[in-house]
Amino acid sequence: MPKLHLFDLDGTLMYGSAAPVEISRQLGLSDEVAVIERGFARGELTPHQVAEGLCALWSELTEAHVRAAFEGAPWLTGIREVWAEIADAGDYCAVVSLSPDFFVNRLLEWGAHDARGSRFPEVPFRDPVDPAGILSSAAKVKIAEELCTRFRVTTADCIAYGDSLSDVDLFAAVPLSVAVNGDRHVSSLASCAYRGRDLREVYELAGNHVRDSRKGFGRPHAPAGSAAGEFPGTAIGHRK
Repeated sequence: MPKLHLFDLDGTLMYGSAAPVEISRQLGLSDEVAVIERGFARGELTPHQVAEGLCALWSELTEAHVRAAFEGAPWLTGIREVWAEIADAGDYCAVVSLSPDFFVNRLLEWGAHDARGSRFPEVPFRDPVDPAGILSSAAKVKIAEELCTRFRVTTADCIAYGDSLSDVDLFAAVPLSVAVNGDRHVSSLASCAYRGRDLREVYELAGNHVRDSRKGFGRPHAPAGSAAGEFPGTAIGHRK
């Protein structure tokens, strides 16, 4: 049975940053978006309130800003290679993110079989945010089920990759999950964990875990000095 690899974007495929942060950087609004990000992280803002705040903040946003933000973002190394390898193996990969769909959908050009983000108005913004189109942690599970139907697999065939609170529901719904530079919300839930900047190493870790589980070995052994199930990559500082 094919596998379905489900990737979060912010903090997972992107190292130490998020689509709203990179977009706001292009507009010179880094301080302003940081207030919104902190409010969401503290649970003071709902995903819909975040989307409304971003739309108000990005009143001057253009496609050129979005393109520059995407091209300049601190992506993990090896994303295209990993997704090509997944496809060559007969498996599938999709990106499911709370970030704006006009940013998330650009990853289709890199080889993702599907990409789902919160539905924002078209850029430049002329319409208000539709609350029904804004995703949440729970919505990721629903989307995963829809993707399973599309690709004719089940949730038992899914592997989830994420880093934070928005990935908790999905991690609980699939048998194998990988915390990629994860925070405290996912570290205790993930089947294994990785810290670093190379998706090829993440994919290798997930593959090793699948193989070891099939052999009845359970969780793979962590290197000395690591938390159980956590595999560090090359130590590289945060790049803005």
